[in-house]
Formats: sequence, structure tokens, C-alpha cells
Amino acid sequence: MNAIIITACPSGMATTFLAARRLEQAAGRLGWNIQVEMHSELKPLTPVSAETIADADLIVVAADHVPAPARFAGKQLFQAPIGEALPDPQAFLERASREASEYTLPTESETPLTQQDNKGRKIVAVTACPTGVAHTFMAAEALAEAGKSMGHAIRVETQGSVGAQDQLSDEEIEAADLVILACDIEVDAARFAGKRVYRTSTGNALKKPKPTIETALKEAEVEQTGGAEAKNSGQRKGSKEKGPYQHLLTGVSFMLPMVVAGGLLIALSFVFGIEAFQEEGTLPAALMQIGGGTAFALMIPVLAGYIAYSIADRPGIAPGMIGGMLASEIGAGFIGGILAGFLAGYVALAVTRYVKLPSSVESLKPILIIPLVASLVTGLTMVYIVGEPVAAILSALTTFLENMGSANAVLLGILLGAMMCFDLGGPVNKAAYTFGVGLLASETYGPMAAIMAAGMVPAIGMGIASFVAKSKFSEPEREAGKASFVLGFCFISEGAIPFAAKDPLRVIPVCMVGGAITGALSMLVGAKLMAPHGGIFVLLIPNAITPVLLYLVAIIIGSLVTGLGYAAIKRGSEAVAVEANA
Repeated sequence: MNAIIITACPSGMATTFLAARRLEQAAGRLGWNIQVEMHSELKPLTPVSAETIADADLIVVAADHVPAPARFAGKQLFQAPIGEALPDPQAFLERASREASEYTLPTESETPLTQQDNKGRKIVAVTACPTGVAHTFMAAEALAEAGKSMGHAIRVETQGSVGAQDQLSDEEIEAADLVILACDIEVDAARFAGKRVYRTSTGNALKKPKPTIETALKEAEVEQTGGAEAKNSGQRKGSKEKGPYQHLLTGVSFMLPMVVAGGLLIALSFVFGIEAFQEEGTLPAALMQIGGGTAFALMIPVLAGYIAYSIADRPGIAPGMIGGMLASEIGAGFIGGILAGFLAGYVALAVTRYVKLPSSVESLKPILIIPLVASLVTGLTMVYIVGEPVAAILSALTTFLENMGSANAVLLGILLGAMMCFDLGGPVNKAAYTFGVGLLASETYGPMAAIMAAGMVPAIGMGIASFVAKSKFSEPEREAGKASFVLGFCFISEGAIPFAAKDPLRVIPVCMVGGAITGALSMLVGAKLMAPHGGIFVLLIPNAITPVLLYLVAIIIGSLVTGLGYAAIKRGSEAVAVEANA
């Protein structure tokens, strides 16, 4: 049979490409002669020719609509959502062969957009996580697919590490019936004033996209107008739900670029010799000044400033940064910066809510009264009350970490490694990561090395397991294993989430064991990491990781323990049994 397979996913290429490959393999097993056309954002990437269409006996469309439908008039065509093609592509094609019918062009009133409008709501969403690498885009794809399958017209904007992508237009926001903010950090919601808004986490959107949309439709509340005033009035549901954890993650997300840039610039200065930067006027000295003297100096003020911003909006930034700079100068480090950020934010919020001024001077509050009062309270508290004790605590912690024996180093590595693998990007994982990033400001690089190494283990381990024990994994799981392996090398622990979601009682413990071993070995060999992200590719930067070979050995050993361990204890899935009987 000559067939054309068309795949299109509203969220981009990942699902489109995966579905195309799996359908292509299934068609080969059926003995079909096929051509594949993939679409991204409604644009054909591999268009089929008119001659191919004329010769085709069957058109199979795995998408929510038929792209360029006029060319298929009179052909035998089957169309279903792309989500139905992924679990069992061969059964999907067999169903297509049975249920295909002669295609007639829809009338103007039956276009896909109109059908979607009649079937459901117009939804816009924003996803954002602290690092803006994995959860942001995976949650966006999950929401887009779930929304389409439920009959809603949905558009998702991602606010990742490279800024906003697929930005929502004013017209799309105006036309939307519902706004979903799946964000672990603070995002500007002023543009959604007057719309029904529902706030949740990227984790919920990724793991439970359909329930998230259903709950949003029921519980969304109208966003108050007035931006910061509405936020600080306490009337918004999302503001009440947010807590210290999300405020902290907002600060960390804005601090990360400073840490990455500063750490790598310091590493580059070491290329010319460990002490080459001490000679003034040289390139190593300039690199050290940019990285260590400037980028690292901004870390704590930015952390504190954006913690305060998450709490009190823009009026919190100035007092937060001032408090953070004082913490840095006093020697209170990242612990002092965190305290300064929370103090500045809540003081600014209290002034906004409870200090009432005559209407003639009310406009001065955000630019004069709040920054002055919050900066004064935060600054005096840091100088006279908090600063010195916290500086002593941080100094003691740094001294302990620098001088601890092998046994303590191994124990710390075990703890951090297990935390990184416990919830794969969740609160415990982020707590360990934030601890490591904060210590970089104190020039303590060992814990960060253990944290990144352990964070790579779950995804790499699942890739190894799916390769070693192929008979225990279904075809979709084997494909997911390949992607997980690559994500692991990029330090994206979330690559293991599909496996953990299906088999948490086996996957999570075996990942924690492998991560703990890797963390312990990293601390034992004295590994140091200058940058808090990048995975294995940071090795391309000279001196970013030391010692390189022993660090790689630690990652390999932990990944093998996880991969081989899970391969041994995993039970064969029902999907595998179905394939074997087919």
C-alpha cells in the first residue's frame, strides 16, 4: 500500500518527530510504502509532492486538523490527534486503514479553528521554571497537547533561559477565555489584568496537564487591575498561594546567569596558570576581574533583589539589592542575601499595604516612600542585627567544608546526591541545587560538582537500562530512553520523569542509590566545578571541572549502578507482552 503519513504537534518538533519516526517504523513492519510529512507550528518541514499524493492509496493524518486540506480532496483519509498515535503506532495505522473515508473539503464554517472554538475555550498559558531549561518546555508541550485533545484552542508562551519564546500577542490575550500561569518563578502578570487567571507549578502542568486545565476552568479568578497594587492588596489567589519557596526560586533564577558567566570566566583565567591573574594588566587579570570581581560580586545583590521583587513587585528590588550588597560586604554571603531579600520584600509589602497617605502624595509611595523605608529597615537590620552572626555562621560552614576529612566529604556527597535524585527537579532537588549555587559565592566549588554529577545520573541511568534490558521495555519506553540518555549528559534530570511516573517505587530508589554513589565519589576525589550548569559540555571549558577524568569516572559508576540496577529489578511491561504476541 502507498501511504502518506502527516504528523503535526501544536507545541513544536519533539512530539512531531517522535510520532513520525514511530509511525514510519510501524508502516515498515506492515509492508507499506510510505512518505512522511512533518509540520512545526503549522508549517510543513518535509512537504510531499502532488505526484506522491496522486499515487497514494491512503492519507494518515496524526494531528488535530488536516494541513492544506484542498490537496487531499477525493483521497482516502484518516485523521486523529497525534496523542493517539504514540502508544501503539501499528494499531493506529491498522485502524486508519479500516476507518479511512473519502475526504471532502470542509465548508468555511467548519474550519479547524471554528471547530475548536465550538468545542472548547480559548486558552493562553505561560510556563517558567527557575533554570528555564527542561520543565519550562516540557510543561508547555504537555499543556498544549492536553488542551488540543480536550478540544480547546491553546497557545503557550515559554519563559526559559533565553527569554520569552512564542510570545502571546495582545490580541490573543484579549480573546482568551482563560489564562494558565504554570510558573515556579515570578512573571509579570499585569498584561492579564481583567482575565480569568489560574496559577500552578510547572510540575503540575507537566505531570497532570489535563487535570490542571480542568481545575483551571473551574477555579480561575479574575486578575485584578493595577499591576503591583493588585498584587500587593492580597486579593489575588496566586499571591496568597505563593510561599517562601517560590520567592527563593525567583531569586535563584535571576542569579544563575551571574554564577555561570562568573564561574566560567574565572576558569578561563586559570588557563594561563592558577596564579596568572595576580599579574596586573594581563588578560588573566582582566578575566578574573570580570568574573570574580564583578559577576560574582553581583550574585548576592541580584539574589536578594529578586527575592524581594517576587514578594513586593518592583518596589522591592532596590531595598533587596541594597540588603544583598550589604550582606556581601559584611561577609554574610548567600545566607545573608536570602535573609535580606525576604526582609526587604516583606517590609516593602507591609509599607504598600498598611501605610496610608493622602491621595496628593500617594503617587510618591512606590518611587520614594517604599524604597526609603524598606532600604533603611533592611540596611540597619543587616548592619546591626543579622549581618555579623550570619557572617560567622557562613565562615564556620566554609571552613568546615574546606577542611573536612574524607569521611565527612563522602557523607555530604551522599546526602546531596540522594537529594538531587529524590524528586527529579522538585523542591528537594532544587534545595540541594540552591545550596551548591550559594556556596559558589564563597568560592567553595566541591559541593556544586557533586550536585551536578549526581543530577546527571537518573536520566543517563534510564537510558542505559532501556538499552541493556530491551525486552523489559516497550518501544515507546525505548525511544524515551534514548532521549533520556542525551538529556542526562545535559544535566537535565527531568529526562527520567517518564520512567519515574510509571514505576516510582523502583525508579526513584535506584536513582537515589546511583546519585548518592556519584556524589560521594565526586567529593572523595576533590572534584571542583566552576559553573552550576551545562552538564558534560562544561568539559569543553578548560579548568571548569577538575579533575576531569576522575569526575567522569564518578558519573559513569553512578549511572551504571542506576542503569544496571533498574534493568535487573524492572518487570516487563504489559506493552512489551502485547508486542511479543503480535
